[in-house]
Order: sequence, then structure tokens, then C-alpha cells
Amino acid sequence: MPRSTYYYQENGRVEEKKVSEGRPAPGYSIKKDGKKISDEQIKEWLLEEIAGDGFGYGYRKLTKQLRRKYHLIINKKKVYRLCKELDILRPQRQKRISYPRKLARNRVITASNQLWETDIKYGFIEGEQRFFFVCSFIDVFDRSIIDYHIGLSCSGQDVKQTLQRALLKRKQVDKKERPVIRSDNGPQFISHAFERGCQEFQTEHERIPPKTPNMNAHIELFHRILEDDCFSRFQFETYEEAYKEVAWFMKFYNERRMHSSILDLSPKEFYEKQGTLVIKEVRV
Repeated sequence: MPRSTYYYQENGRVEEKKVSEGRPAPGYSIKKDGKKISDEQIKEWLLEEIAGDGFGYGYRKLTKQLRRKYHLIINKKKVYRLCKELDILRPQRQKRISYPRKLARNRVITASNQLWETDIKYGFIEGEQRFFFVCSFIDVFDRSIIDYHIGLSCSGQDVKQTLQRALLKRKQVDKKERPVIRSDNGPQFISHAFERGCQEFQTEHERIPPKTPNMNAHIELFHRILEDDCFSRFQFETYEEAYKEVAWFMKFYNERRMHSSILDLSPKEFYEKQGTLVIKEVRV
């Protein structure tokens, strides 16, 4: 018999076999140019693909699509795992969601608290080699970041709680007409937890069609500002450092940063004075 079939014995007792659990998932993939892309961003891309041209693709073809379109270095096993987490593998794709999807429509916004946009931004912590998440709600009219979530994860429940805080801050809980919430088709925004929250808070939730970020332009612009004026200025070594800098920037943006579309005032100044100021209506 080969030696490999024997158990190692010491003092007459057989040592328990120790099985390696393998390398933990890093939480990101790398593009050909070396840029790290979080798994949450890849999940959004996968959802966009199956909602568009890749509606009939399995995980193998989705892997090819990610490599060609986004230049990701990724294998089919990881794409299978992400598809399984999203519950979008072919056998399950016919499963009906109990919450009907409401497509975003063109609107004319004339005052605050009529339309809020939301999205998630990913930042990277170099010292810990992991991503953190910032989910923000912006008022389209006055450009204020009403509330936000910062964390090492971001679930549908986290987004629901952030929306609840935003409604309380703006005293919209008891209003008859509450803000419409507009988002993309990210996994957090199509989750049952967030949809149940919107029903509980009696707010209308609409989602933009795939590949139309211009319909969510205000939150996309804010996240570009967050990237240029905050993320790119620092190389975060710890999550605590990232949290501190982002929280400071949110306060600075709302209270002191001038915004050209609201008469070079800060969002807070404009919100407090909007009854006496006149700007163009916002078409979205």
C-alpha cells in the first residue's frame, strides 16, 4: 500500500485530518490596466447585461462579455459564484419578483423633496486591500445629500435605513405627497428589503432603464465630485480613516461647497433660501 493512504499515528491515537478551507475571496477583480473593480460593481454589470443584450446568456458567455466589454481578468468560476449570489443563473431566471418594476419617466422638478436620486459609490482602502461603500440620497432640485451610508458592506436593508433617515430629516414621513426615489438596477435597489421599505414608507420607487446613467445624472455627478475632491486626494490605510474623510467631505459639500447650478450657493444655503430665490426648473 502507498504511504499516502496511512493516517499519522502518535501515542496510539489517530490525528484528525485537517482540511484547508482555501483562500478567502478577495472581493474584487483586476482589469487589464491594473485597476481593481469591486465584486459589487461586477454584479451591477452582470445585471445590466442580462437586462440587455445578454438576456439569454449563461455564466460562461457572461464571463466572455465581461472580458471583452470591461477588460476584466476574471474566470467563469467567479462569474458563476456572483450569478448564484444574485440568483440569476439560467434555471432560476424565470422566477417572478413580487414587486413590479416601475420605469423612470421624464419629470419637471420645481421644488425640493419632489425627486431624490440614489446610487452607490465604491472606494478602496489600500492599507487593508478591501473596498468600502457609500450610498447617498441627493435632492435633484437643491443638490443636497440628504443622508448617506458608509460601510464595508451595503445591503438592501442598509439602503432602506438610509432612506428612512432621509425622510425623517426632511420631515416627509407625515406628508401626503412624498419624494419619488430614482435608482439604477443595482442588487441593493432591486432587493426585497428595499422594495418593502419603499412600500412601508409609502414612497414611489422608479428604476432607470439599463445603460442610461444620464437619467440618474445628479447622483452620478455627485459621485464624480466625491471621487475627484475626496477619494483621489487620499490613499486610505484604514477603514476608520476613510470613514472620517468621507464624513468630513459630506458636511463640507452640503454646508460650504459652492454649486454653480444653484446660484453659486451651498446646498444648505439654497435649501434655506429657496422661497426667495428663483432658478430654472429641473428636467430629468
